[in-house]
Amino acid sequence: MQLAPTRGKDRAAVDALPERLHSYQTPVSDSDRWDAFRHRAGDVIVCTAPKCGTTWTQMICALLVHQTPDLPQPLTRLSRWIERVAEPIEAVDAEFAAQPFRRVLKSHTPLDGLPYFEDAAYVFCGRDPRDAFLSLIDHFANLSPKTLAESLARAGFPDAGALPFPSEPNAFFAIWQTMGAYPWMEDGLPLVSPSYMARTFWAWRHLPNIHFLHYTDLTSNLDAEMRRLSACLGIAVDETLWPRLVEAASFSAMKAAADAVAPGAHLGEWQRNDDFFARARNGEWRQVLSPESQALYERLSAERLEPALKRWLEGGRAVAGDPRTL
Repeated sequence: MQLAPTRGKDRAAVDALPERLHSYQTPVSDSDRWDAFRHRAGDVIVCTAPKCGTTWTQMICALLVHQTPDLPQPLTRLSRWIERVAEPIEAVDAEFAAQPFRRVLKSHTPLDGLPYFEDAAYVFCGRDPRDAFLSLIDHFANLSPKTLAESLARAGFPDAGALPFPSEPNAFFAIWQTMGAYPWMEDGLPLVSPSYMARTFWAWRHLPNIHFLHYTDLTSNLDAEMRRLSACLGIAVDETLWPRLVEAASFSAMKAAADAVAPGAHLGEWQRNDDFFARARNGEWRQVLSPESQALYERLSAERLEPALKRWLEGGRAVAGDPRTL
């Protein structure tokens, strides 16, 4: 990954921009699909690792853009995942091209695999990797049999009846912490590592169109975080509408509207759409992960994450401060 210039470098270095260095393919996604997508000035690109607040961030961005809880389309169609291979990219591009308003796109690709557009806004949401891991277990358990079979077939397991990973959380955690899906990634198998993806955005946090949210901050003060993001996106807050927008972005409201909100709901991806919002899992790693698993995480995260990023990724803005100033 090309690292961003640090403070104090010459002007030419400061003017450097992110480069697209890698392709990312999984059984369900392909980052090369961006090559066939036509971006538009003003696009909002929601960028998160899996299970790190993607749908929540998409909903918030859509509510801010449209200024109403009555979105013009169900979120699962309004804000599409560009890399998802289940639908032809030409069809996804055509649906986005038909949207006459500011668009909200979804990506699970690290910044070193994305095209960088200076006239787009990138919204990265971080989460404690240990919480993301537990949410990933819930995610796998809720996959529909059809989705699971198709994903396993694309991964080379055509006859497998279940995911080829241990069901016991601590056994899986040891694999998840020490094996990556790509040669340049240390962890996160079988998907993108939350820690690695955070590093790719953190390195460019000085850029004016890269914005940071954190799952914990959204949980503790949704109103304040929505106001902050609204300012980042250049969208004025209408106080007469604001309470309805915040309520529509709440966890309970999204769970109640799961058929329209859960990603891939229109493709039959889940056993139960509302179970996609089963629970937030915040801090549950303290009870689920063994002392050995917790020690493994502490050792490896200290090696892989600079101290300021580690504090922010584990605790958010309220604990670590604003990423732009760290």
